[in-house]
Amino acid sequence: METLFNPFFPLHAFAPDEKERTTFEQLTKCFVAHERDEQRFLDEYRAISERHENPLMRFLLQMIMADEEKHHAVVHSITETLNSGFSGRRTPEGLPKLGRISAEEKDDLLELTGEFIQTEKDGIQQYKALLKPSKDLYGGLLVLLIETIIHDSEKHLMILRFIDKKLRDS
Repeated sequence: METLFNPFFPLHAFAPDEKERTTFEQLTKCFVAHERDEQRFLDEYRAISERHENPLMRFLLQMIMADEEKHHAVVHSITETLNSGFSGRRTPEGLPKLGRISAEEKDDLLELTGEFIQTEKDGIQQYKALLKPSKDLYGGLLVLLIETIIHDSEKHLMILRFIDKKLRDS
């Protein structure tokens, strides 16, 4: 049987027992449904954004749509990966694997990742310091935007820490 790569678990041949198969099928169904729902929400956000002229509403809806489009792409990759694991076929739309990396490239990436992690941490602290003086400006919009930036930076930290771990484990 072909060995499939899963970026979250060690490399192994895919031969699920019945319990794993049921869990796998349930996960696949959930992600397929989520992917379908995300597309419907994207379409609705787009329609609302195009229908209304209010600049603030359009700006905020476009922020949401940009995130939802990224989420949709990620969910699609997850769905394709689960489907390919279930059927034993490979798909280019699935989740990417780390691939081969030279020791020099690994060291460079680890150094850069460390720098990026520190930059994100510093940015979070700087933006948190801006929350209090911004609280009465623009009807709370500035605080909302700063909080979304902090949230995104925290997400970036999660991703960078994952990259760092995968590099160190390779």
